[in-house]
Amino acid sequence: MSGPSYVAVDWGTSSFRLWLMNAGGQVFGERRSDEGMTTAARTGFASVLQSHLDALGAAANLPVVICGMAGARQGWVEAGYIDTPAHLSDVLKGAAMVSGQARDIRILPGIAQRNVAAPDVMRGEETQLLGALGLDVSGKALVCLPGTHSKWVHLHGGTVERFATFMTGELFSAVARDTILSHAIAGADEAVDADAFCSAVMEAFAAPALSANLLFRVRSRQLLFGGGAQAARETISGTLIGAELAAGLAEREQATPVTLIASGRLQRLYQIALQRLSIPLNVMDAEEAVRRGLAGAAAAIWHN
Repeated sequence: MSGPSYVAVDWGTSSFRLWLMNAGGQVFGERRSDEGMTTAARTGFASVLQSHLDALGAAANLPVVICGMAGARQGWVEAGYIDTPAHLSDVLKGAAMVSGQARDIRILPGIAQRNVAAPDVMRGEETQLLGALGLDVSGKALVCLPGTHSKWVHLHGGTVERFATFMTGELFSAVARDTILSHAIAGADEAVDADAFCSAVMEAFAAPALSANLLFRVRSRQLLFGGGAQAARETISGTLIGAELAAGLAEREQATPVTLIASGRLQRLYQIALQRLSIPLNVMDAEEAVRRGLAGAAAAIWHN
């Protein structure tokens, strides 16, 4: 069995994940921290990376492939964007090299939608798409990638034709923290109240234009009829996700399933919502998807 042959890194805005891997995709070690782009921009990207490589005893000649915000304009080296329509193989060809380093370090580009009517960008999600779908995909696909900024991506034959970003996760955080509804959800734990969540999803999906009103009803319902913090939090979450689904599913062809790339609580919530709407579904863990995508990039860069 061969040892590690490269290092894979998913470098987000606030998180850092690193894996030592071989050409077969086997993981030999991993590191995680909150040293995302925001922190690394202050402390130094090279030093953050090297500290984790040293902790794993990584060989000095191992190359590194990185996706995510390390390639943003405020990151380590700007990796730019591939414009839509963008075949996923174009992402592999566009990797930027980090100069001045002893080892070979490449950062994958993002994808840009340079449409004046619907401008959009992604960085990191393209690698998850690559890992979930591969390059030899045929037909049409609709992919949902939940998160702070959720993405809905339309692909045909491995080409990203168009996509849309929804600030659902960030809106939830802002509403829960900075509005009058913070009092309604105080003390709520992490358990999912599926009934309250599904009810809110269906209401917002049926009438997304009422979303702001549906959110205020969380407070008025609690004042007038009582109810716990758990149900209130799930109603906020369900309202925001339901409105997102109304837009994300609007152009779905009936025979096209949704590929959901997510992990943890978000995976469960979106899966519950899509199943409640009777949408055919394929589910893949987000971490597995990004690791597979980075493995595909490493193979394209160094092993072909």
